[in-house]
Amino acid sequence: MKAGEGTPDVVVVGAGIVGAACAYELAALGADVLVLERGVVGGGVTAAGMGHLVVMDDTRAEFALSAWSRQLWLDLAPRLDARHAFVRCGTLWVATDDDEYVYAQTRQQSLARDGVACAMLDEQALRAAEPALREDLRGAMIVPDDGVVYAPAVAAWLLDQPVKGRIATRLDANVECVTRTGVQLADGESIAAGAVLVANGFDAARLLPGLPLRPKKGHLLITDRYPGTVRHQILELGYIKSAHNASGTSVAFNVQPRPTGQLLIGSSRQFDTVDPAIDSAVLARMLARATHFLPGLRNLNAIRAWTGFRPASNDGLPLIGPAGPFAAGLHPATWLAAGHEGLGVTTALATARLIAAQMSNGATPIDAAPYLPARCAPQEAAHG
Repeated sequence: MKAGEGTPDVVVVGAGIVGAACAYELAALGADVLVLERGVVGGGVTAAGMGHLVVMDDTRAEFALSAWSRQLWLDLAPRLDARHAFVRCGTLWVATDDDEYVYAQTRQQSLARDGVACAMLDEQALRAAEPALREDLRGAMIVPDDGVVYAPAVAAWLLDQPVKGRIATRLDANVECVTRTGVQLADGESIAAGAVLVANGFDAARLLPGLPLRPKKGHLLITDRYPGTVRHQILELGYIKSAHNASGTSVAFNVQPRPTGQLLIGSSRQFDTVDPAIDSAVLARMLARATHFLPGLRNLNAIRAWTGFRPASNDGLPLIGPAGPFAAGLHPATWLAAGHEGLGVTTALATARLIAAQMSNGATPIDAAPYLPARCAPQEAAHG
């Protein structure tokens, strides 16, 4: 993984939480890493997201990556401080009726078999856990080790840690393209590198033509400070279906308590738009869904709403590994860490471990095959 004298071993494009984590892991192995970011560290989709650290199990591959990464976050937590706003608040997956409760039980049993701490709450236990929820809910599954974190601050912290190698970060460095020897910036500057890691979210599709990433626009809203109103991250079970919709516009109930006492409210998903403006109709639907579960929300003051774009792959799994057919004619050591959709913060640490292991020819603790970018290439390109 070592390049020549004066040339970085790896150029990482993007200083969001995924790019920062990858830079940290590569430098921890001794690499000389240059991180290029066109904005600020932890900006973009990292700053726009909720920072939920959650085990998801829609597929075995999603479970393997999210469960491993959540454990890495729990291991890292003692090294973080108040700036990083890490809270092990747990997640409540709320069931509205008997059918959803049975589904929640099935999920709970499956997660428990896989070693994830979780339990079921009946109506009374749910009311005790979250008194602000409406009274007629059937129950919930609780995953107590899930948490929340302020990912932009962690991204900056990771890039500033002492490591075996070296991390240099350049801001306002807009990468125009990947070249045969490295990257070229928008101002014409060429930077040679031993390898290029593209980790800049949806914008990766601009650098690697043909990359199957789509933007999923989402809205979030944050309230004034109301400490104790909500104690856990709370989601309706319908959130899973909403998260995996492949078209249209959907909303789902998702509320998160912040250490400041504020409430962060989501979520929405829209396809086929790159307009960052707030869509008042979608925001209204999202808030109506939230007050359906938390009636008291209508009495709270909102202080800000914003949007962001989740980079989504065709199959819902991130692209982690050699860029392969998507980098034809470009640097022969071009790598990808993108397409995490709404799980970029959760899975950032495991993504970084996977990339570092692959780039150093090391062993990967989980099977890397489900995340390899080549799976998404047209068949003729993949085998050409």
